[in-house]
Order: sequence, then C-alpha cells, then structure tokens
Amino acid sequence: MLTEPFLTTRPEDGWDIPLLVWRAETPLRAVSSGPLGGGIGVRHWVVNATVPMSYHHDDPADHLAALADRLGLAGPGVGLLTGVDVAEVVRRVDTGVRVWATVGLGNPVQAAAPAPAAPAQRVGTVNIVAYVPAALGDAALVNAVATATEAKTQAIRELGPIATGTPTDAVTVLCPADGPVEPYAGPRSTWGAPLARAVHAAVRDGGAVPCVPWSDRRVAGRFPADRRAAERHPPG
Repeated sequence: MLTEPFLTTRPEDGWDIPLLVWRAETPLRAVSSGPLGGGIGVRHWVVNATVPMSYHHDDPADHLAALADRLGLAGPGVGLLTGVDVAEVVRRVDTGVRVWATVGLGNPVQAAAPAPAAPAQRVGTVNIVAYVPAALGDAALVNAVATATEAKTQAIRELGPIATGTPTDAVTVLCPADGPVEPYAGPRSTWGAPLARAVHAAVRDGGAVPCVPWSDRRVAGRFPADRRAAERHPPG
C-alpha cells in the first residue's frame, strides 16, 4: 500500500520550498519516467519536489537523491520535480485506484509540433502519481503509463489548450509486488479504466485553476500552503 503524501519543506537558497512525500508500507513495483528512479523496478517512496523557476542544479537525479537522503528515505525511490506549488496537489480516487496530480499548464505543447526557437520560461509540468491496488506485469505497467497519458491529454483538450501535455510531464504508477498478476492496463481493462477516469478528473480539476509558479506566488505572498491543499484535496 502507498501512504497518502505528506507535505513538508526543505531549506534551499534561503527559501523553505515545499515537497510531497509518499512512503510504501511494503516495497511496491513501479514504472516511472521521473528523473530519479525511472524505469521499472521495486520502489520504497516517491518525492514530488517544487523548484523555483531559477532552478540551477546540473543533475536533477543527484539533487533529488540528496533531498531523499535528507528526509531519511531508505531504499530506491522515485523523484519528480516541478515549478508548481506541490501543496496544490489534486487527489482523485476511482474503484480503488488513487491518483495525485500537480498540474502546470503554462507551457502546453503538441508532441509532434516543431520545437520553438526559444524555449518557453513559463511553469508547465504535469506530474502524475498513481497507485493501482493489483499487481501489474511489466507490459501492464507500461500500458498504464500510456493510459494515464491518454487520459491526461483528454483532460487538457477539454480545458481548451490544443496540446498533448507539456515538455516536462512525468508519470509514476505503483502497484503491489505480490499477488495474481494483471496482464493489461489499457483504458478498457479492469484497472486501466478506473486509472484513466481518476487521472482525467485530477488533471482536469487541477488545470482548471490558473497556474502561478511557486516562486512567483511566494514573492506575491499568497495564502498558506495548508489552506490550498485543503481546498484541492477533498476526502474520499
């Protein structure tokens, strides 16, 4: 089982910067496109860390590993980065599948469109963390990433942007390491269908709120993180 995330902060560059931490009660199998702990394997934790728009670390994986060490997180895990305030995480549940998304759509792109000459400097990352309560085979884990990505894209299109996502999106799907293995996780499969619905709802609801980079919000002195989390993280 994957615990609910807890919100904490770390001191960096004179700021207290937020990050979310999930812990596995027992080691879980995971697939991830994150900069730390990407690929398929057994994972013990997940971190989704806010970074300022002035982010300057040359090696994000090393930076995330250092954050995990500072938090006392043991064993292999997954690390994600975003310019979004992770206190604004959106959680949705469907048929036992739990999904958390931090949604920044300031830099929407179509995957196959030509790259612009000058990359945008707007906050734009959608990080998705999902827990499926059934053991998924390797192919099903890969299938789950595709399903989550399709559902994310559907939500973004419904919000208005003609886009498939942003250039820096990441998906992490975790599941039990033991039990009968499910071979499929496509959008019409037993577990892929609720995964798709939960991802769609989380991204749609998270993207419906204008996204301000955490570093800009901090300077502006917006309302406290715990209030934002309560507003966007309903029980259930």
